[in-house]
Amino acid sequence: FLNNFRNAMMRFMYGRNGMDQLNRAMMAGYLAVWILRTVFALLKVGILVTVCDVLFYVLMFTILFRMLSKNLYKRRAENQKWVNWWYPTKGRIMGAKTRHADKDHKYFTCKKCRTICRVPAGKGKIIITCPKCGGQIEGKS
Repeated sequence: FLNNFRNAMMRFMYGRNGMDQLNRAMMAGYLAVWILRTVFALLKVGILVTVCDVLFYVLMFTILFRMLSKNLYKRRAENQKWVNWWYPTKGRIMGAKTRHADKDHKYFTCKKCRTICRVPAGKGKIIITCPKCGGQIEGKS
């Protein structure tokens, strides 16, 4: 029985979009809205519970629409826009966490080209030459 069901689902989903990175992000948003709705319901804030319910249905409809869509060209274009925005943003967040945890170095940003330059900490007042554009950065390490 389960094997027949699995085969039927595979035939149904053939040529459809399925889950991609944008749908996974929307599922995470759906979970966040669910947690917020639970908190608002416990605090008895009726208007915010209603707003969360509306967001529930909008996200659920959008996720199902994208997952079951056969217009793969448009769904892939939407996903690519999301990926092009998310991965650099994620990289900046992770880089900031790494730089914050690094106590052996001091980081400076070039004002001309926005390059992040790393120098050893504890060297006093220094002038850094940007390796990319040659600009001068003054700072205390």
